[in-house]
Amino acid sequence: MNEITKIETTLKDWETDQEVRWCPGCGDYAILKAVQRTMPQLGADPSNTVFISGIGCSSRFPYYMETYGFHTIHGRAPAVATGVKLANPELDVWIVTGDGDGLSIGGNHSMHILRRNLDCQIMLFNNEIYGLTKGQYSPTSREGTNSPSTPYGSVDRPATPCAFALGSGARFVARGIDVDKRLPDVLKAAHAHKGAAFIEIFQNCIVYNKDVFDEFAAKKTAASTQLWLENGEPMLFEKGAKGIALDAEAMALKVVDIADGDWQAAGVMVHDVTNRAVAHMLVELQFGDFPMPLGVIYDDPAPTFEADMGAQQEKVVAGKTGDLQALVGKGQSWTVE
Repeated sequence: MNEITKIETTLKDWETDQEVRWCPGCGDYAILKAVQRTMPQLGADPSNTVFISGIGCSSRFPYYMETYGFHTIHGRAPAVATGVKLANPELDVWIVTGDGDGLSIGGNHSMHILRRNLDCQIMLFNNEIYGLTKGQYSPTSREGTNSPSTPYGSVDRPATPCAFALGSGARFVARGIDVDKRLPDVLKAAHAHKGAAFIEIFQNCIVYNKDVFDEFAAKKTAASTQLWLENGEPMLFEKGAKGIALDAEAMALKVVDIADGDWQAAGVMVHDVTNRAVAHMLVELQFGDFPMPLGVIYDDPAPTFEADMGAQQEKVVAGKTGDLQALVGKGQSWTVE
């Protein structure tokens, strides 16, 4: 994220006078509140912040943030965000999208903003369904999902958003849960990253896909079903009784039991957010055999798109000035009318 002049705000400074219009109990409410609470902690300036969305339930988000915003067209939020950032690189740009908006019609645009590494935060709300258009299956819906568009069950193999992001060249990939108190920490890490920061947020659609994530999102089982990753810390879960280790022979990750708290003896890995190979393995872990990896999975900054574009423009301008001086030196002149 660009260096910004920090200012003091409160949650109220980020709330609009618009009626929040999602279904009662929708996970989007929790995400909205998490973002509104996080912005003051970042020292962000509402007048320097832009929220850009496409189409879908999540895409009403800009109406509810007291900032600049664009509610754009289906899947095209990354294209608009790119124009905004190139026009004014100092703006703090957030993209709000969903599993349908960002991975179906917008998959092409999502891929390119990630590989170009535009400096922005991309929040993808994943509820594994099309909520706004009445419950059709989406690119992330599980095999067998019954919906108006798949009455006999979906036969599609679902996309994995974080694997898609890494495959597109993303330099920051993270996961969170709509109602989890650690979501603001994930958002802060994304904001601190210089470049495109991709955050998949598991979001409960209570109308068309209720509690689809309960297997790992439910608080009563979270200790054994969630793997919260922290840079420089061992990959532990089940209150430290289990961990994730590398099976060197199979070149894959495995779950190991830990005796007497000695995770080193069990071969538990220490999380390194710059290790891209391990990040790929983490996002592909099959839940059930493994806990769900959450938090910052990968964070390894690289030059940003707008910085490279700016440097190129400066070179071009400098080169044109040199050409002009050379022509003047040959005695050529122009009259501007």
